[in-house]
Amino acid sequence: MNFTLSDFDYDLPEHLIAQSPAQPRDHARLLVYNRHTQEITDDYFYNLDAYLPSETTLVVNNSKVEKCRLLFQEGKKEIFVTSVSNNNTVEALVRPGKKFKHGKKTELANGITATTTHIADDGLRTLRISCSLDDPKLIPYKHTPFPPYIKQDESLSEEYQTVYAKDLGSKAAPTAGLHFTDELLEKLQQSGIKKSEVTLHVGLGTFAPVKTEEIQNHSMHSEWYQLESQTCDELNDAYHITAVGTTSVRVLESAIDDTKSFTPQSRETDIFITPGYKFKCVDALITNFHLPKSTLLMLVSAFMSYDEMRRIYAHAVKEKYRFYSFGDGMLIL
Repeated sequence: MNFTLSDFDYDLPEHLIAQSPAQPRDHARLLVYNRHTQEITDDYFYNLDAYLPSETTLVVNNSKVEKCRLLFQEGKKEIFVTSVSNNNTVEALVRPGKKFKHGKKTELANGITATTTHIADDGLRTLRISCSLDDPKLIPYKHTPFPPYIKQDESLSEEYQTVYAKDLGSKAAPTAGLHFTDELLEKLQQSGIKKSEVTLHVGLGTFAPVKTEEIQNHSMHSEWYQLESQTCDELNDAYHITAVGTTSVRVLESAIDDTKSFTPQSRETDIFITPGYKFKCVDALITNFHLPKSTLLMLVSAFMSYDEMRRIYAHAVKEKYRFYSFGDGMLIL
């Protein structure tokens, strides 16, 4: 079946969009779906160990979210840094665009300026900032890049990091991992479940909207990932793999070779997983409830089947699960 963008639309009441995480983190609800029996179970994330196979290896993305949103003049001017060329030159999304014209120097705040040296076809600006990015005077303007459906609230900045986050570089959180606490991870370890860490810095590839009705015409932005030698050994020895989040799936499915082995690597991936894709190594998936028409929803549909995705999302709405980044979780077995 050839799917279109409209096939991945669904109605979601606005009050089901979570504005803050569950407290504690692992008290988020958990929908468990078994692909073999097609059974749906409603539970809580702190009971995850009751459903995970005892021989599984959890694969988590340890990327840490950067404070890459620069807000000036009480948010009237915004620079969202997508990549850094050097300590004062960046590529960025800007708002409002008319204030950042090619060749123009834009006043930001307290003597800080940004000169637009290039505008790409997709609107991305290359900006030369008048001070270095690590200059202390920029600190008051640096904010956590919460998605647009979450109100900007810096008091939640630590809640938007996983407890195992290490390597700074993401523009959005690998949100499936936000439900884990140190206590839950310890509980899983004591039950014999292993944990391996990969790094994928979440960028435009994950949250850029799909603009073409024919989804096969969508081009994914590439995202950088790294697989270290120890992790490769752990994955090659793994009997069963549970990916925590779609970003971990993208690493695993990009990195495995034709011999079903993992080797150390550091590169970019633009893998785009849609229904019909044959998974090479991921046996189970922990994920959140994703936006309509998103590449993340398409990946989940590929893993559980399109028809079952529609059924499960209808169930989640009916049972008032909380959706998106700070929302509840799902385990697909």
